[in-house]
Amino acid sequence: MKISKREFAILMLGVLFLAVTAGWFLRDMTFTGPVRVEAEGWTPEPSMTVDLTGEPPEPPAQSGPEKAVNINTAGAEELMTLPGIGEKRAKDIIAEREENGPFRFPEDITRVNGIGEDTMNKLIDYIITEEGP
Repeated sequence: MKISKREFAILMLGVLFLAVTAGWFLRDMTFTGPVRVEAEGWTPEPSMTVDLTGEPPEPPAQSGPEKAVNINTAGAEELMTLPGIGEKRAKDIIAEREENGPFRFPEDITRVNGIGEDTMNKLIDYIITEEGP
């Protein structure tokens, strides 16, 4: 099927008319405003926030003991200074090392019932298994 130059020109004018009409109707639809996304029950982690004041950030408060705790020699009182370790869990740690021998690595703390990967990740910076760091 062949179309003449006149038909082609009319077709192009129609396409141009549609493009101009679409632009006319869409001219007020701009998406340059700010977008706010909210998630229910979610709070950003401190590493996700940006301080634009130019002031130096304050160091985060430590939630654990000032020095590393040797989980092979520590008593219940000292073990309770660890984050997330209460009286019962401290007694469980002592019972585990008395029954099955000393912990060889800090990661061995997961041998204790009730201490999983999440708790171990919170404790790993505060515990040692031998003299010295």
